[in-house]
Amino acid sequence: MAGQPGFWDVEDRLRQLSARGDPLEKLSATVDFELFRPDLKAAVGPRDVSKGGRPPFDIVLKFRMLVLQALHGLSLDQTEYLVRDRLSWMRFCRLGPGDVVPDANTLWDFRELLIAAGALDALFARLDKAITEAGYLPMSGQIIDATLVAAPRQRNTDGEKAAIKAGKRAREIWPEKPAKARQKDVDARWTVKVSKAKPAEDGTPRIDIAIPTFGYKS
Repeated sequence: MAGQPGFWDVEDRLRQLSARGDPLEKLSATVDFELFRPDLKAAVGPRDVSKGGRPPFDIVLKFRMLVLQALHGLSLDQTEYLVRDRLSWMRFCRLGPGDVVPDANTLWDFRELLIAAGALDALFARLDKAITEAGYLPMSGQIIDATLVAAPRQRNTDGEKAAIKAGKRAREIWPEKPAKARQKDVDARWTVKVSKAKPAEDGTPRIDIAIPTFGYKS
């Protein structure tokens, strides 16, 4: 029977994950999560030491776990399990295999404090800004280089292009081809189109990872 994996076994596995392009490692390198600590502390307030108990989990650790939940559309129970189970998620949360992981109830309380303080949306908007300013886009659990994302080719005729430019809907342009109309993106104007976010005045795509992916699941 094989023994438990040692420190060097874990390090070797993490190196393999890095070599394959761990997106969470890229996210950690892109965003300095310590920048969120002052706002997180202000939102949750001071801890009541009179209640005793074990020391609280680090607020940045809990925020990282909420980010994982948001990017992957998970419940809090699923988030807790995957942080315990996956080495890449442990590394993103700055945890080791032997460290204690905040449970779902702890994350729930933490998230509710952020919501009550009106800070949750602002924190995720700030995270979104940090990601996009670094030249990346958050896409379903990973971040990718925005310069490498291209819009699908539409291959429209001149008449169809004129109709699109005039603001007609897809079903108006292809009334007899509903299947084709469903596949056409008549709103595509930019190199990158993500969610329903409108680009800034300079044409920079804006990505909101808080609203479309953060489902407030328990």
